[in-house]
Amino acid sequence: MTGEMTLTGKVLAIGGLKEKITGAYVAGARKFIIPKKNERDLADISKEVMENIEITCVDSYKEIYDLLFNKKKKN
Repeated sequence: MTGEMTLTGKVLAIGGLKEKITGAYVAGARKFIIPKKNERDLADISKEVMENIEITCVDSYKEIYDLLFNKKKKN
């Protein structure tokens, strides 16, 4: 895990996304939750890695909690 969030639960952008995902991929990770603000950085990640991982982009801690504990989104 890496990154920061505000006291109100807003997920902030991170640096070095390509290096972090590539390193975690080599170590065996296949599912990633990243800040929505870093979505544009996904273009820098190799095609091989992108084809073999699952990425979810989030804006808030609530979204992370719901993903981790399988809570259904309320519309």
